[in-house]
Amino acid sequence: MFRSLRRALCAVAAAFLIPLGAGAQTARAASAADAGAGYWHTSGRQILDAAGQPVRIAGINWFGFETSNNVTHGLWARDYKSMIDQMKSLGYNTIRMPFSDDILKSGAMPNSIDFSAGKNADLQGLNSLQVLDRIVAYAGQAGLKIVLDRHRPDAAGQSALWYTAAVPESTWIANLKALATRYKGNPTVVGIDLHNEPHDPACWGCGDTARDWRLAAQRAGNAVLSVNPDLLIMVEGVQTYNGVSGWWGGNLMGVADHPVQLDVPNRLVYSAHDYATSVAQQSWFSDPSFPANMPGIWDRYWGYIFKQNIAPVWVGEFGTTLQSPVDQKWLAALVEYLRPTSTYGSDSFHWTFWSWNPNSGDTGGILKDDWQSVDTVKDGYLASVKAPGFPAGGGSGGPGGPGDPGGGTAVCTAAYSVSSDWGGGFNAEVKVTNSGTTALKSWKVTWTWPGGQKVTSMWNATHTQSGATVTATNATHNGAVPAGGSASFGFGGAPGGGGVPSVSCTAT
Repeated sequence: MFRSLRRALCAVAAAFLIPLGAGAQTARAASAADAGAGYWHTSGRQILDAAGQPVRIAGINWFGFETSNNVTHGLWARDYKSMIDQMKSLGYNTIRMPFSDDILKSGAMPNSIDFSAGKNADLQGLNSLQVLDRIVAYAGQAGLKIVLDRHRPDAAGQSALWYTAAVPESTWIANLKALATRYKGNPTVVGIDLHNEPHDPACWGCGDTARDWRLAAQRAGNAVLSVNPDLLIMVEGVQTYNGVSGWWGGNLMGVADHPVQLDVPNRLVYSAHDYATSVAQQSWFSDPSFPANMPGIWDRYWGYIFKQNIAPVWVGEFGTTLQSPVDQKWLAALVEYLRPTSTYGSDSFHWTFWSWNPNSGDTGGILKDDWQSVDTVKDGYLASVKAPGFPAGGGSGGPGGPGDPGGGTAVCTAAYSVSSDWGGGFNAEVKVTNSGTTALKSWKVTWTWPGGQKVTSMWNATHTQSGATVTATNATHNGAVPAGGSASFGFGGAPGGGGVPSVSCTAT
C-alpha cells in the first residue's frame, strides 16, 4: 500500500541532527561484546547465540542483488571489502541482503562492477552467486552477520504474493532451500527473510492457500529448516488484517490469533517494515498528537509481539530522506521505541536500516551520492540503538580468539585518504588495520598537518588537536579489531589543500 519502488535516484537528507549519544555502554551492554558466535536461536522475545548469550541485530540493508545488476550496488564505485569495512566502522553488525530469484538462474552474471585500479579484483569472472559467496565470506571475517532477503521473484519488481505466474511457489521454495543448503555450516548467514513486503491481496489467517501468507511462510520456513535447521526464519507481516491496513509487510496484528508454527522450535523471528512521509502519507502522521501517538501505533501493528514475549521482532526496513520535520520526529520516536542499547542491552527490538545505498529514491541512504561520504545526520539518529559487533569468522577460534595461546603484540597500521576537497574545507577517512596476530582492544592514530588545518567534526572516533598535530582515538563500538580486520573513522576539516600527511597507529 502507498509504496513506490525505492530504487530511483538518491534524494538528499535534511540537516537536522539528534545528539549522537554515543557514550559508554552500560556494563550489561558491554558484557555482550563477545556475543554472537555460531548459529542463533530464539528464547521468548530474545535472539541468543550458540552459547546462549543474547544478541542484537543492529544493521543495514545493502540492496542490488534483486535488481537487473544481479549484484549489490555501488561496486561500480568502490571495492566491496572497503564498504563492508566502513559498515563495521560505523557500528553496524548485520547486513540484510536483498535478492531476486533471478540470481539463482543458470548463467546469472553480475554487471556494473569496476575492476580498475585493483578494485573488486577477486570478483572477476564470478557469477552472481559466487560474488554473494565472497561478500558473505568477507563479512564473516569482519564480524558481520548476513540475513538473506528474498526481495522479489525477479528483477522486474516486487510482488504482492510470494509467487507469480513466472515464478511459482515451487520455484520460490526450491530456491530458498538451495540457498539454505549453500550456506549450511556457515554461521555468517544466520537467517532468511522469506519474502519481502507481502501486501493485498495477501491475507493472514484467512485459510485461502493461494493468499494466506501465514500458511505460505510455514510451508517455506519448514522447507528451509528441513535442509538447514540452524537458520532463523524471518516472517514479515501483510498489509491488511481484519480491515485494518498499514505499510506493506508491516501489519503483524494476525500473529495474536494465528501464529506461525514451525517444525523446529526457537527459530521464528517476526519482521515489520515502517516508513515515514518521504515514502507515503499515513493517517497517523496528521494526528494532532503526533509523534506521541506513534508508540501506540507500533504496539498495535507489531510491538505487542515483543512486549508480550511471544517472539523476537526485527524491523527489517525503516528509512526516510529526513527532509520533512515530520520525518525527523518520526525517526527520533522510532529509535527511542526500539530501546536504546545502553539501557536495555540486547533485550530490545532488532533492526536493519534502509538503506546503505544512496540510490533509494524515497529514502536515500547512509552513504551520500559519491558512495563514500557518510550522511552523519542520518547515521547519528541510529547511534543509541547500535550494538556490539560479533566475533570474526563466525566465532571460530583463531588469532586473538578463544583458541589463541596469547603472548602476541597488538599492532596496527593506518591509511589516510581525502574523499573530497573544495578549497575551503575537506572530508577525509582513515582506515585502521590490525596488522598483527592479536586482537586489538583499542587504537589511536596520530598525524601532523604541514599547514594550518583544523578538524571541524569527526565521526566514529574522538580527537584532540594541539597545533597541527591530531590524535584520534577509537569510539566505543569500533575499538576491538580482530587480527586482519579493520575499522574506519572520518572527519571534516578546514581549510582544504592539506594533502595526505603521514599517519602512525598505536594499539593495545
